[in-house]
Amino acid sequence: MSSANRSDVPPETVGVSLDPEGVEVTYTDGRSVFYHGVPEKAEGRVISAPGKEVHVLVTDPTETEGVMVYVNDRKTDDEILEATGVGRVILERGETDSIFPGVEATNKGYRVQVEADPEQARGRVFVFVEDELSEQAYEIVAPEAGDESEEASEAEPADGVE
Repeated sequence: MSSANRSDVPPETVGVSLDPEGVEVTYTDGRSVFYHGVPEKAEGRVISAPGKEVHVLVTDPTETEGVMVYVNDRKTDDEILEATGVGRVILERGETDSIFPGVEATNKGYRVQVEADPEQARGRVFVFVEDELSEQAYEIVAPEAGDESEEASEAEPADGVE
């Protein structure tokens, strides 16, 4: 892969299968990826650990289709994303962008914050945070009634691995 500058790529509709063991995404080219594990519930937002890859999946109300967007992915060639239907948004430090109605991503330096209102998104919102050593899965849910907590789920390395 070249080190050419990467650009925003609009997402297309991809297939989604929510299984007890995790979430499967079927790309428009027929290949699929499986995100292992039941996603942890996160109220309102997720903040990644530094240097992690962040993938955001928003399902439709039937939970069988959705859109997937990579946030600040600088490794994948535009052509590969276009062939698979996966979108990409590149954010400068401190920049926030609406990646889907009701879903915003913010570049917090080495971290990415994803905030979502699942009701406005009209589907389920999943955030996958990974690198070569670990993989975490989150589902952003609406805060409990009367819960005004400002705490965010923060993606921590598995087993203390940084």
